[in-house]
Amino acid sequence: MEIEEMRKALKENGFLERLEKIKESGLEKIEGSSLPEHLQLVRANLLGKKGELTEILKSVGQSAPELRKTLGQAANEVKQILTEAVEKRNAQLLDTVSAFEGEADVTVPGAEPFTGGLHPVTQMCYDLNDAFLSLGFEVFSENEITSEKYAFDNLNFAQEHPARESMDTYWLKGHDEGRGAERLCLRPHLTGASVRYLRDHGAPARFVYPGRVYRNETTDARHERAFFQYEALIVDRDFSFASGMVLIKTILERVFGREIDVRMRVGFFPFVEPGFEIDMKCQVCGGEGCSVCKHVGWIEVMPGGTPHPNVLRAAGLDPAVWSGFYINIGLDRLVMMRYGVDDVRLFHSADLRFLEQFK
Repeated sequence: MEIEEMRKALKENGFLERLEKIKESGLEKIEGSSLPEHLQLVRANLLGKKGELTEILKSVGQSAPELRKTLGQAANEVKQILTEAVEKRNAQLLDTVSAFEGEADVTVPGAEPFTGGLHPVTQMCYDLNDAFLSLGFEVFSENEITSEKYAFDNLNFAQEHPARESMDTYWLKGHDEGRGAERLCLRPHLTGASVRYLRDHGAPARFVYPGRVYRNETTDARHERAFFQYEALIVDRDFSFASGMVLIKTILERVFGREIDVRMRVGFFPFVEPGFEIDMKCQVCGGEGCSVCKHVGWIEVMPGGTPHPNVLRAAGLDPAVWSGFYINIGLDRLVMMRYGVDDVRLFHSADLRFLEQFK
């Protein structure tokens, strides 16, 4: 085709005129973009999959064969011009993105964005996990629904023990009849799962078991119906009781960052023999006496002792061979001591005004 004929055909086609309009309009829109996000929108409308120039390029294939090369070259030239203009304008906008227009007082503090944080009980649990893991313990967990067999029978609770009654334990409707494995409840403590762990893994064993437990009791500043415990158990041959006391002091020192005064008083718990009530000096009042510690300067944070022979037998272990040391930390009370809070109910209130101070 002669050059004159080609020019005439292109003019009649209107292709070059449309390209010129797209180029001029596009350059104007690119230069008029004042924000990076606005520029990206202009780019998409011009060069995107459904952009104006893209649609023009698609129509090249429908033109006469002798015109396709010329039309394609012209369209690609416009595409190159617009692409370079977008990149240049984007660089300009990024260079001036922090510039202020008009009067702006840069000395005024900005608004702090809202950020989340760990609940203080969760943070305490993680800190205890780190402390015990560093001592070679394993972290164990289990479902919150258990049976009378594991909550009471395996732990040497007498059949007439009041903890088996609904006044203390939440039995599940429809599964509250019968005895043993057939009778289901929300776990009132974590200790029953220790027997399950020992049945599955055997001895020697060294593990911790954090989790929520449920008790049907009246709430007050030191008690909740749903609260957190943190159990630790060592089962080994000839484990000395003195080593257990060292373990307690070591863990508390790791959690609080300083040495904590601890005392042990003889106490009865069906699942340990001998059993002890383990107290720490009240960190709310420094041992001087307050409402949290009932003005005695000490607060009980865990029961402890050597696993009862009947508990070891329930776990399939010979008490003549195996002994150990057990503690069950009242996690909520430990958090109260860490932060000097005098009412455990605050931690379960979901009041963000209270919880935000621990972020």
